[in-house]
Amino acid sequence: MQFMNIAIVGEHGQMVRAMIGALDKHQPRPKMTGNLKIVDSFWSAGQAPCVHDCVSKADVVIDFSVPQLTSHVLALCDYHSKPAVIGTTGHGGGSCASFCDWNTFAKKVPFVRASNYSVGMNTLFWLARKTAEVLGPEYDLEVMEVHHRRKKDAPSGSAKTLGVALSHARGSGPLEMQARYGRQEGFSEDRSPKEIYFHSVRGGDVVGDHTVFFLGLGDRVELTHRATSRETFALGALRAAEWILGKPAGLYEMADVLGLPK
Repeated sequence: MQFMNIAIVGEHGQMVRAMIGALDKHQPRPKMTGNLKIVDSFWSAGQAPCVHDCVSKADVVIDFSVPQLTSHVLALCDYHSKPAVIGTTGHGGGSCASFCDWNTFAKKVPFVRASNYSVGMNTLFWLARKTAEVLGPEYDLEVMEVHHRRKKDAPSGSAKTLGVALSHARGSGPLEMQARYGRQEGFSEDRSPKEIYFHSVRGGDVVGDHTVFFLGLGDRVELTHRATSRETFALGALRAAEWILGKPAGLYEMADVLGLPK
């Protein structure tokens, strides 16, 4: 992993701590460069000059902040001609403050955007799509995810990304038209082959488990990814940061970073 000056935008939470820990462990420190230059910045309007200075000195910007700040992060990257890695999720959802015009920024800034930066999880996204293509509509689709008790959103962003991959493989239209969430007592409705069911479990300190079930008549296929440490997400984000250096403006995915075929 090459040496990079990195500006990390975000509160000093779990993901930012994981990023700093991964950098301390895995990124080489050339003797002539002194201390590793990592900037942990979460700003309000009054702190904007400080953030400008941080971004201007960085080789790449990694955003793990809040949806309301992503547009500002990309605007700063555009102003200072810096690439970015966007790990913040929850954009849109009816909130004007959290809306980000990805297509406009893609014309000006090279950036990677992903709901999950684990290399293993992104391999699961690809495998799930390919498996759905091979097995076809005869297999029912169910997605189950397990996370720690403090996780607020359900289903997880990664579970939704799995759903998007599955719906694209089936050619069944937008995920929101096919998604179903859990089941209630007395449920007996026949399912459509296009439907994708999501189930969320919360408890303990689980970092993140995701399983896709392909349920057929006479057999089933299960694909599972289990994250045991947030370091996996940090290392994937660093891999994306290294990859995006020198790339032309555009919106990239982890599949691009990993060289996975479309």
